[in-house]
Amino acid sequence: MLLWVIYDISDDKIRSKVSKTCLNYGLYRVQKSVFLGDVNSNALDELKIILEDTINLDIDSIYVFPMSKDELNKAGLIGQAFDKELVSDEIVSKFF
Repeated sequence: MLLWVIYDISDDKIRSKVSKTCLNYGLYRVQKSVFLGDVNSNALDELKIILEDTINLDIDSIYVFPMSKDELNKAGLIGQAFDKELVSDEIVSKFF
């Protein structure tokens, strides 16, 4: 399944840990605080646990949205596309 991870974290050190964790799970950075990637359900469960243990639950937030490839194909883009150099050709081709 495709997975979106979107976060709002004020502390630079924590934000960096979350970013590295997302990259370690094979997600690609779409924007500064937005990651997208293809993960299995076990990886999704692990990632959610790690992220929950990483952030300050009282002030930080992370949205985790599983999405099927069919649903992603229905998604639209309004405005500028993300930096294509940060995303593999495979993921970019899923958008366009």
